[in-house]
Amino acid sequence: QVQLVESGGGLVQPGGSLRLSCVASTSISNIDRMGWYRRAPGKQRELVASMGRSGTPNYRDSVKGRFTISRDTAENTLYLQMNSLKPEDTAVYYCCIGETWGQGTQVTVSS
Repeated sequence: QVQLVESGGGLVQPGGSLRLSCVASTSISNIDRMGWYRRAPGKQRELVASMGRSGTPNYRDSVKGRFTISRDTAENTLYLQMNSLKPEDTAVYYCCIGETWGQGTQVTVSS
């Protein structure tokens, strides 16, 4: 079974940047769908960004122009580059590759 290990979360000031990584234990080259989700306190989980096998990215409106999803198939890694972070981006971020979820990583945006 595929295992995912996330890293890259932390505390950052508004306007700052973070890059999340999600390393898979097996190849991600043929995975049809992968993405990043987040759950803020008191809110439901929401899709932040996703990518299909073709590599075409999709983003929720609130992160367009600030976040970038990418993958490195040689390293079996999914990334989420987050720039111009806002306090409302504070949440636990989860990667999902196929049907497998990462453990989550906390992102806190605060001055």
